[in-house]
Amino acid sequence: MSDNTKNTPPRKDRQQGNPNNLYWIYAFILLIILSFFFFMPGKNHEKEITESKFYEELVPQNAIKRVTIVNEKDVEVKIVEVYLNPSAIKPDQQKKSEQRSLWGGEEFSYYFKTISSDELVKVLKQNKIPYAVAERVDYFSGPLQLLLPIAILVAIYIFFMRRISGGMGGSQIFNIGKSKASLFDKENKVKITFSDVAGLEEAKEEVVEVVEFLKNPQKFTRLGGHIPKGVLLVGPPGTGKTLLAKAVAGEAQVPFFSLSGSDFVEMFVGVGAARVRDLFKQAKEKAPCIIFIDEIDAIGRSRGRGNFTGANDERENTLNQLLVEMDGFNTDSGVIMMAATNRPDILDKALLRPGRFDRMIAVDRPDMKEREQIFKVHLQRLVKAPDVDAQKLAIQTVGFVGADIMNVCNEAALIAARKNKSAVDMDDFHDAIDRVIGGLEKKSRIILPEEKKVVAYHEAGHALCGWFLPNLTDSLVKVSIIPRGVAALGFAQYLPEERYLENEDQIIDKMIMALGGRAAEEIVFGKVSTGAQSDLEKVTRMAYNMITIYGMSPKVGNVSFVDRQGEEFVMGKPYSEDLAKVIDEEARLRIEKAYLSAKKLLTEKRVLLDRVATALLQKEVIFQNDLEELLGLRPRIETDANQKIISVNDGLSSAVNT
Repeated sequence: MSDNTKNTPPRKDRQQGNPNNLYWIYAFILLIILSFFFFMPGKNHEKEITESKFYEELVPQNAIKRVTIVNEKDVEVKIVEVYLNPSAIKPDQQKKSEQRSLWGGEEFSYYFKTISSDELVKVLKQNKIPYAVAERVDYFSGPLQLLLPIAILVAIYIFFMRRISGGMGGSQIFNIGKSKASLFDKENKVKITFSDVAGLEEAKEEVVEVVEFLKNPQKFTRLGGHIPKGVLLVGPPGTGKTLLAKAVAGEAQVPFFSLSGSDFVEMFVGVGAARVRDLFKQAKEKAPCIIFIDEIDAIGRSRGRGNFTGANDERENTLNQLLVEMDGFNTDSGVIMMAATNRPDILDKALLRPGRFDRMIAVDRPDMKEREQIFKVHLQRLVKAPDVDAQKLAIQTVGFVGADIMNVCNEAALIAARKNKSAVDMDDFHDAIDRVIGGLEKKSRIILPEEKKVVAYHEAGHALCGWFLPNLTDSLVKVSIIPRGVAALGFAQYLPEERYLENEDQIIDKMIMALGGRAAEEIVFGKVSTGAQSDLEKVTRMAYNMITIYGMSPKVGNVSFVDRQGEEFVMGKPYSEDLAKVIDEEARLRIEKAYLSAKKLLTEKRVLLDRVATALLQKEVIFQNDLEELLGLRPRIETDANQKIISVNDGLSSAVNT
């Protein structure tokens, strides 16, 4: 499946740095302004004296240090600032003067107003008092003194409104109830069509009716039928649900409203419901059109589940409004609702009833033929070598979804570029598949020789069990002891057969194969290591699933205890403590039995175990043809029509003769 969707462009604030870092600068500047406004030296009425007091008391006492005549423009009344000698300043005034001097330099002691400065200058010259004339404008007086606090409050308001509305401007707060859906119409068409969606043939057949209805609604309405109001795409992540919805819009050539379920969620009460109303209002104006909600489980979760606080009320109100809107329009209006989720089990039942999302389309993992088609789509944009075969790649990628296949193709191109190749060949694809499955190869990880030997026997044990167990149909592709990923020191790669049912014998053989690595360590070295952690986790999960889910235990019975994502069995286990002990004992016995079977098999094949481990130590990676040379042809079980075993080819003859 091809994914031609473009990556979301980075936000502007991410391109230019985080704007939150500038908020500290804004706050610091605001603090300086406020401090200067409230603490600046100004005309304090407590320090104002009369002109007569200046001439009659201060001048005769020789208490004046200097005088500044403030000659304000266009003002006839002059302000005279009087600075006293330190010996003439009272102790309490001295303390206040020192505090204020931190903000405005030397603080004057008194001031008075005068009309005639000529007489003042004459007196100052007679008493030899230093004086100066200053031109000064008081910016913080008059109307500005009233407007500045208002401006500061407005700035603070805009600052918080920008934070609340997502940093898109203070006016955005008034549009918070508007829908955030991205509209693709005639000016901005959806260019994806069904030809861009490889695989998903059954799903495409289901949605073709939607396209036909949007193109020719009379075909259905003339017979009295109507198209389903809602189409729900369900499947694992990466299978192409969003791509399929865009292809529907591209084929129908109608307006396409696209948004995520989380776009309805907001901190304000009632915003989600308002956005739902606005979305359907716009859709009716643009009809015929398609509304697509990706990850609808963000708002469509079952109501009342885990609602211990009031935090979920807003989400439930949004869901209620969505249910009402879906009931409030007819398909005759040309509005089709589509949604996608990978968790349909947690959706509210009212959302899935007929008349709302009454058609559920499964977008499952692609099979081999569909994977081949997906590979062909992605290979078109690569410069590939002639040996690249989409069919072989599809065979090696069982269980991969479209996103995984796209990642494999991209990784293969990057690997070929690192090696300075002119084209991408099959070796690059093999390396890319190994990287996707096992992780990045750790060439720098140094492993001690004794540890490498343990890893070799561990992986040889897995390979040998997988080769000779009769009920395993998965093909062993290769075995490697090259470290990959975070903690993987080696791995054995299998190609699982595409099957949907497994019997008890097949699950038990899988458990034996998983425990083959630890069994080989105990047989060869007499002790076990920590390398079997993931194997033990896998085996434990399989054992408990056999007993508690699939009903494969006679002691426990044909029961299934499944956790339905909180729908049932949330507050505790749905069985008694006595039954829990039986389940634990049954699981332990099954794991122990599988482990003993693995030890028995590897003990019988000890010569072959040493042979495979030695080859791994020499080559580090061995493939299926190498295993055939070492072990002979893989045993085949022939059965009749009633699934009874007719003969078994153990494949040992060619191995012994090697």
